[in-house]
Amino acid sequence: MKSKKVNNARRVVVTGLGVVSSLGIGWQEFWKNLLAGKSGISKITAFDTSQYDRHYGGEVKDFDATKFISQRKVPRLGRATQMAIAASKLALKDAHLGLIDVKGSKSGVCVGTTMGEPQIMERVDEKSFKNGNKLEYDFNSSMSYPASSIANHVANYLKLEAMNTVFSTACSSGNYALARAYDLIRRGKCDFMLAGGSDALSRIAFTGFGRLYAMAPEKCCPFDKNRQGMILGEGAGMLLLESLETAKKRRAHIYAEILGYGMSCDAYHMSEPKVEGVEKALKKALRNSVVEPADIDYISAHGTGTMENDEAECKAINRVFGKKTKNIPVSATKSMLGHTMGASAAFGAITCCLTIKNGKIPPTINHDQDDQKCVIDCVPNVSRKRIVEIALNNSQAFGGNNACVVWKA
Repeated sequence: MKSKKVNNARRVVVTGLGVVSSLGIGWQEFWKNLLAGKSGISKITAFDTSQYDRHYGGEVKDFDATKFISQRKVPRLGRATQMAIAASKLALKDAHLGLIDVKGSKSGVCVGTTMGEPQIMERVDEKSFKNGNKLEYDFNSSMSYPASSIANHVANYLKLEAMNTVFSTACSSGNYALARAYDLIRRGKCDFMLAGGSDALSRIAFTGFGRLYAMAPEKCCPFDKNRQGMILGEGAGMLLLESLETAKKRRAHIYAEILGYGMSCDAYHMSEPKVEGVEKALKKALRNSVVEPADIDYISAHGTGTMENDEAECKAINRVFGKKTKNIPVSATKSMLGHTMGASAAFGAITCCLTIKNGKIPPTINHDQDDQKCVIDCVPNVSRKRIVEIALNNSQAFGGNNACVVWKA
């Protein structure tokens, strides 16, 4: 007689949220402005854009790293690292956990990023140019340049001794980081995990997306018939994950539970998404989470505002959800935040958690005219009250790296 397999996997929940964004520092300010449909897009001041034909971005202008990191250490850290540490500390505080609570436990960090810390090399290049192309090597700065340094610094600063990992699957990196953290807790490898994403504005990123002719002049209009492209943004979103058992034992406030995730990598094109690839990730997420398409109450869309990306995402959603699609609100927060690259999926995850907890769905702003190639309910311009039991956070990326995470009340 065959013995039945026993599933000893632990259930994983979110108990803390940390946000550094152009819509505010801390999830409370972020959520208030998100529901209000406020735009975080403004003229970029981080660097001179006079030689570009685009000048707007989702820049975090009120971020003071010294409020979260000692003044002595700040100059040695890149901006993405500074924001990741700040968002992580905010998530720990929100979860009512201090450094003493996580130190010595099996705790770690998973961070997604697209660009890493290119501003560090930009500073070196600028100094060299001013000194007659004589290279000035700064050891401390160079040690903070590799993308892996973001998670290293977060782990070191917060004394997270179990594991630290950086994912760089472009714009789906945040969901990859969350999925890895989920697996580590579910399998009992870690007790607490900080997971999310962080990216900062840089000349390199701004130039790169500009050369792809993917950026809109002043605003991002996901799913609108006359959309003109994305708007680059920056920020960090971090979530504190732990097992349901641990959360109940310490009477923690629970935002949502992660049911599962799905990924696909179709390698169809460097920048253009493939409908079948997005569809596969969505179906995997539903299957692995043991939910039916009819169970989904809300989708936080990737929604970049580019013609190809929005159309592919909408086609995939319609293929997976069929006639149910018209009853599922699908909003794109990039219309307000801009495209925060590796942090974008983390902001989508935080949006799902807050939507589930508060019964309110943020809008897709800048929507003036429906597109017959994007047949979805994009929650145009005004937030909506609705009870959400199960939400899906969708993300797509260059190279066909797609990732979706399913959340439950």
